[in-house]
Amino acid sequence: MIDLAALAGLRAVAEHGSVGAAAEATGFTPSAVSQQVKRLERQLGVPLLERVGRGVMLTGQGRHLVDGGTQVLADLEELEAGIRHRSGVVAGEVRLVAFSTAMRGLVAPVARELLDKYADLRLALQEREPWDTVDMVAGGHCDVGIVHRWGGVAFAVPEHVVTTRVAEDVADLIVPHDHPLAQRRSVTPHDLVDVDWIATPENTICRQWLHRMFDGTGRPPRIAHVSMEFESHLALVASGLGVALVPRLGRAPLGPDLAAVAVRDPEPVRIVDALHRRTMTDSPAVAAVLEALRSTG
Repeated sequence: MIDLAALAGLRAVAEHGSVGAAAEATGFTPSAVSQQVKRLERQLGVPLLERVGRGVMLTGQGRHLVDGGTQVLADLEELEAGIRHRSGVVAGEVRLVAFSTAMRGLVAPVARELLDKYADLRLALQEREPWDTVDMVAGGHCDVGIVHRWGGVAFAVPEHVVTTRVAEDVADLIVPHDHPLAQRRSVTPHDLVDVDWIATPENTICRQWLHRMFDGTGRPPRIAHVSMEFESHLALVASGLGVALVPRLGRAPLGPDLAAVAVRDPEPVRIVDALHRRTMTDSPAVAAVLEALRSTG
């Protein structure tokens, strides 16, 4: 009988291109993933990976095993979810991955509530960026993923992944309390073309939205400083280094040094979605997590 856990490890290597990347995605060590592959090779008596430079690639036999085994793993997952659905018991482990502000503002309150309500439920939480989360859900490396997207910024999700809306998160312009804009009830991008911005890195979803927000002004936002975390944005704004667009979800109290001003035309709204594989739709544990997220969101 083929070792199913080892098969999942080989599939992770195929998806991520290396043993190290597969280990990072699955939460195992590189040594553990290597041992899984070697165990499969001993079982089947054929090589499944071959070295190419400093990396590895699947042999023909390895590719054949992954192609056929992926459907087997999906069928087993769906079978398990169906059996648990018939029992109606919320039990087992749910691996949940979320972006940082959702982890603080959405997952943390929900997790405690769920564990108190369902004694046989276990949660394994991990923080990742949305595009990594989509890959992890699609590849079977987590069970529920929470992602965000801004307004009309597209976000590709594979067909075998189901999307559930759980929240809408508004962002505000954050300025020092003595900034000229601090007393305004609202501003538009036209009011912000000459201010210095603290923004997330160029390849992030939040940065993409900031640029799109300025489309109607004919000028890009003037980026002065770059920081990944919104907590850092608040500290930099408080130091008088610029302004920032910070979502309300998971946001720390602003305190006396900062002010939040509404933004209009367009209003910066993040759509927060929960993702799960279609094969897990019947899982009572996944359904319980999604319901709790929707209620809190």
